[in-house]
Amino acid sequence: ALPGHLLRVLLPLLTVFHLERAEDAARRAGLSTQPIWRKLWDDVMKTRPPNSESITCWRKKFLETFFSNVLHGVLDVSSDWRLNDRHFSPLLHSSRHVSQLTLCNMLQGAVELTAEHNHKVLENLAGSLRILKFQHLLSCDQSVRRSLVLLLHRLIHHGSVRQVSMYSWPVPDTVLVVLILTMSAGFWRSGNALACHGRPCGLCREEDKGQSQESVQEGAERGCNAEQEGSGGENQKRSPKEADAHMNSVLSGPRSPGLQNPACEETSSEVPCSHSSIQQHSSPHSSSEQLSCYPVPRKTRRRMKPAVGRKRRCLRRSRGHFADPEDLYDFVFTVAREDNSGLLDKTRTTEGENTENWTSSSPGSPCTGHAGCKKRGGPAGILSLKAAHRFRSVSTLELFSIPLTGETCRTLSNLLSSWVSLENLVLSYNGLNANISCILSGLRALSRNPECRFRALRVSDMFSHMPCMELVRWILSALPQLHTLSVSFDLKNQLEGSRLEANPSCSEVEIPESCLEVLEIRFPREPLHTALLLPVLKASRSLQQLSLDSATLPCPQELGLLLELLKECTPSLKKLSFHDVNLAEHQKEVLLLLQDPGLQEITFSFCRLFESSTAEFLSEIINTVKRNSSLKSLKLPGNRLGNHRLVALADIFSEDSSSSLCQLDVSSNCIKPDGLLEFTKKLEGHIQQRGGQLPFTHLRLFQNWLDQDADTAQEALRRLKAVCSVVNDAWDSSQAFADYISVM
Repeated sequence: ALPGHLLRVLLPLLTVFHLERAEDAARRAGLSTQPIWRKLWDDVMKTRPPNSESITCWRKKFLETFFSNVLHGVLDVSSDWRLNDRHFSPLLHSSRHVSQLTLCNMLQGAVELTAEHNHKVLENLAGSLRILKFQHLLSCDQSVRRSLVLLLHRLIHHGSVRQVSMYSWPVPDTVLVVLILTMSAGFWRSGNALACHGRPCGLCREEDKGQSQESVQEGAERGCNAEQEGSGGENQKRSPKEADAHMNSVLSGPRSPGLQNPACEETSSEVPCSHSSIQQHSSPHSSSEQLSCYPVPRKTRRRMKPAVGRKRRCLRRSRGHFADPEDLYDFVFTVAREDNSGLLDKTRTTEGENTENWTSSSPGSPCTGHAGCKKRGGPAGILSLKAAHRFRSVSTLELFSIPLTGETCRTLSNLLSSWVSLENLVLSYNGLNANISCILSGLRALSRNPECRFRALRVSDMFSHMPCMELVRWILSALPQLHTLSVSFDLKNQLEGSRLEANPSCSEVEIPESCLEVLEIRFPREPLHTALLLPVLKASRSLQQLSLDSATLPCPQELGLLLELLKECTPSLKKLSFHDVNLAEHQKEVLLLLQDPGLQEITFSFCRLFESSTAEFLSEIINTVKRNSSLKSLKLPGNRLGNHRLVALADIFSEDSSSSLCQLDVSSNCIKPDGLLEFTKKLEGHIQQRGGQLPFTHLRLFQNWLDQDADTAQEALRRLKAVCSVVNDAWDSSQAFADYISVM
């Protein structure tokens, strides 16, 4: 209860431990601790954080980064007196503020977090962590994988993680990739306790106990026989102490023979699973309805050997979770598919095996028969994912720069087919090529689930295996419920036979009415044919945002046809963006877009607008924008405005203007400090004429030549910041010019 003036003096002198405890007192006294946390960042981290202008809470930013640095051993707490406090436990006290965490390399962070002494740290993370990232991973041994399993189970299955991202893994470990994907999808053997520090997972045990008791009651109501009810009940009557003792004895002793399940035949031998040869088997007795009739004992799992000559299926009792290395390997590849009726065509093989072959009756149907997916449907399915429904919480999955093999794609497809919590999927530079059809098969199956929440798909890669517009039409025909679709490719795939052979021509695919609101297409220098875009726009009446990148216009009339099409088919369009599209010879169409009363944001990025233009064209742009009261944002990066054109743009805000323009982006436009200062003075003059009222609020100035006269630039920026919010960077124009010359 210190007076405010005294608290203001003491706050900068506190350690991190006491500063955090004084947060509430400072707030009550009307004092902000943000400057102190910002200074802590500068003194301890000694780096400028990315997007620092968007950081709203430096306390959280500091403690979150501090946690990560301490966890990975890159920060010594004894290096600063404010961190070196005997009351301060670095990981424990900062873990409550961690909403996103990145694990790297050999997953040392996973091992540390699952250690017994960090039990409370892990509990804090389970409540605070929302985003879990993996970056630059390397292959690791069995003990590290086990730690990863424990970590994922606690943070995803019993935690608050909603997004899982994997980055930059040029040579991925297939087992590790599939393990992360499988657990992110919520897959877990219902009824099995997780051995955590020698004890079963208490959260799993309580949930399984409640579910098994409910299952027994339902079985009794359905008239299940007394013997089956008894087997489930006997397992549930074990007390918690007995369960702990039983699990500990199992983990320390050899595995005993499995118990025979009355619902299936006993398999006497087991075949180890290998990621190089994974097969899919099915049985008419494997439906989820049958499993619901027979309560599964708490430590029970299902294992399968390849059926030869006849169908075999069993439920074997597991003595301890992952008691030997083979168990974890089996778990990784035990990925089942939901029962998607109508999608599978079950056929008998010559050996009498019952296998499942994907049909190719329609685009997006599972594994449509292209070269990358001619094998069987995927990894061996043992336990239906329906059993793990309560663990499905991850809504966003991102895979960046991780090559995905055909086998991994089939596994991911199987997971996606029932991942009902998934809302956003980002696949970036995964080398998918024709394997994208396998991914779409899983998404199509998911879209048929009434609980499906999937709304956004972003696909980008180096090579395009088919023309962009055909792929867009194909995706929308399979997933009409999408709200956001982004397709981006760098280059065309010149290899023969790279197209999807078994699918009908994508140009003939009928697109049902879609829910699409955002469409982004990056063409690999392909011509933009309006005729191919027509059916997409006709089916997307709700489209609000359209972005076209790196397209070429095959004829001068093409852009005019596009504008007519947009006006006719997309009445809700609010944002339109062109990037790296040569518009130098399309001045008339540019002016038509700028006077469109429906558009609120227009972007012409690196479109060579003024390459062959006259002064009259710039004047027409300014007058058009002045008359448009609906346009809120105009982005003109990379169009060689220069000083004189920037100064002229200030007239958009003159006294006779009815413009409502709030944001202006003039990044990468060869602007020098003297030109920026003149623009600022002219803007100040317009403000005085309008009585201090100006709608203009944001100016972006990235990558301009402001370093050529630092004093003039600082004066211009200082005066500008009194008018609007300015975002710029410390860009070395001389080095950038040298880099440009070096690649010419």
